[in-house]
Amino acid sequence: MNAATTREHGKGAAPNVKINIRTVGMDKPRAWLAAGFEDFRQAMAVSLAYGMFWVGLSIAITAGAFTLGLWHWLLPLVAGFMFLGPLVAVGSYGISRALEAGRVPNLGDAFGGWKGHAGQLAMMGVMMMIFFLAWIRLATLLFALFFGFEAPSPETLYASLLTTVDGLMMLAVGTAIGAVLAFGAFTISVVAIPTLMDQDLTFMEGIEASIRSVANNFRPMLLWAAILTGCVLVGVMTFYIGLALILPVLGHASWHAYEDLVRIEPMEPVEEV
Repeated sequence: MNAATTREHGKGAAPNVKINIRTVGMDKPRAWLAAGFEDFRQAMAVSLAYGMFWVGLSIAITAGAFTLGLWHWLLPLVAGFMFLGPLVAVGSYGISRALEAGRVPNLGDAFGGWKGHAGQLAMMGVMMMIFFLAWIRLATLLFALFFGFEAPSPETLYASLLTTVDGLMMLAVGTAIGAVLAFGAFTISVVAIPTLMDQDLTFMEGIEASIRSVANNFRPMLLWAAILTGCVLVGVMTFYIGLALILPVLGHASWHAYEDLVRIEPMEPVEEV
């Protein structure tokens, strides 16, 4: 079953297009994950290199936070990764697209796949950054509410989070707020970014396609969001090392999710009399 909207261009522009959204079943998230593993297997070297880049960056940020005495920012920063994950996956989309084109992917596909639609992808980046900054602001307010403005020692803080009423309350409230924001970010971006990489659309059209994909397939997409979140948490709990595999696999899988959910059909322009 499909739902469609039509985009009309001005006179002399590209042909009109119809954005179709497919309805999928609950078995699809598992199929997307399997397809992601297959893409990783076919392009293991470049996919692993791309994943290791983000592992190295994550370790560098963590080391920098401790060096600068900003270790108390690590928990909200790690949680905030959920908002930026779709942008991180852009390189994996480029690798999957190269595989489908029958080419051997290279690092140029991973790190330069965004160049064809840089402007619209940058606008999506701004949207995701707004969610990220909103989360950081709310996390700061929650920390001040439960622990005050003076940061305790790392041992005191992390022990308090799990052993005191204030710590458990902050975790519960922060998790609830973060989940709402993260699902909002997921809803506007889950297929928007791969759509913009693959099609000549505006970022608002990409967001519309993403929202409609989630609305028309709420249960499968809720399951997909849970899978993405769980996998990223596992990667973080391995001191980021697991992300070298997890990030590219999830990125490849998200590309296949886009292909199953979104169909762009050109329409013949109507000639004016």
